[in-house]
Amino acid sequence: MKQALDFAALDAAIENVHRAGMPGLFAEVRDGDRVWRGAAGVADVATGRPVTADMRHRVGSITKTFTAAAVLQQVESGRIGLDTPIGRYLPKLVPGERGDAITVRMLLNHTSGLAEYLPYAYPSLKAFPVLADTGPQSLDDHRFTRFDPVELIEMGVTAPAVGAPGRAPGVYSNTNYLLLVELLEQVTGTTAERYITRNVIERAGLRNTELPTGPYVDGPHSLLYEAWFGMIDPPRDYSVFDMSWVGPSASLISTVSDLNRFYGKLLAGEIVAPSSLAQMRRTVPVVSQEGRTIEYGLGLHPLESPGQGTFWGHGGTVWGGGALAMIRADGKRRMAVAVNIQRWNRLDSAGRPQPHPIDEALAVLHRVAMYG
Repeated sequence: MKQALDFAALDAAIENVHRAGMPGLFAEVRDGDRVWRGAAGVADVATGRPVTADMRHRVGSITKTFTAAAVLQQVESGRIGLDTPIGRYLPKLVPGERGDAITVRMLLNHTSGLAEYLPYAYPSLKAFPVLADTGPQSLDDHRFTRFDPVELIEMGVTAPAVGAPGRAPGVYSNTNYLLLVELLEQVTGTTAERYITRNVIERAGLRNTELPTGPYVDGPHSLLYEAWFGMIDPPRDYSVFDMSWVGPSASLISTVSDLNRFYGKLLAGEIVAPSSLAQMRRTVPVVSQEGRTIEYGLGLHPLESPGQGTFWGHGGTVWGGGALAMIRADGKRRMAVAVNIQRWNRLDSAGRPQPHPIDEALAVLHRVAMYG
């Protein structure tokens, strides 16, 4: 059942997330021509500066939808084959039998079997996913580190594989999308940042979205508080950070309004052709970084609730920040929510993240935004 926007319920839901312990968050929900924007809490816990709904924000792996759309454009032009082995394009980066077995599609939907490079780039995270044996020290060590993407890819490619190419469930890995960035640069003859800016960001008419070249967020924005499962107490601001550790796989800066506009244009067939959009919505089971098995397409994943229809979009996190952007399959209802703290759950004696009031309050906000 499709419900009209309930502004009062949205106001209450976003305020409840703040009351549950979120320093600050902001959101935009659209239903046809009706638009609700809301914000609750602070952008700076020291000064009390409030968050506002028009703030620019690091949106993490929501970037992957933008990168996937750019790759699909090149598939449409005939320069990339979805089911062509990546070894034909990048033999030095994925050599030998693996390069012959892993296709472009497998990189897009995380079924390549390539490991995540992050625990190798950040030594204090080496024990991931055993959270209790990790620590946040590397975050400070690498705040201004300029990573070489080829070196990051090599870390993921040479690490023990997390599965056989093409086998389900896949395992979510940023290594896949860094390879897609290198692929884009090879076939377009320009940087991925420039190509995505011209052919995805500008095509969608986004005025407050960019792939950053430096460690700063320009314009009004919130500080980003990382708690690392209670190991950073009080949580520390990481809004100033060199994003070369993820590059155009998760470094995008945007606004909730721009995200809603982008997904609207994408589902309307204005960024990629309808045939490409159909490919993006072909899903396979993938184990997320949180250890949950989700359905994942080519840079998109669905959320479904019985009787409410399917939403498509992506979530993302960076050090201290996070966002979720989803759009109903008919393109009418859209939601984008940004938060300014991450990994707020402390670990129990078994090393598992404990439930926190923020979890349920945020889930309620998402439900009200999509279905209420």
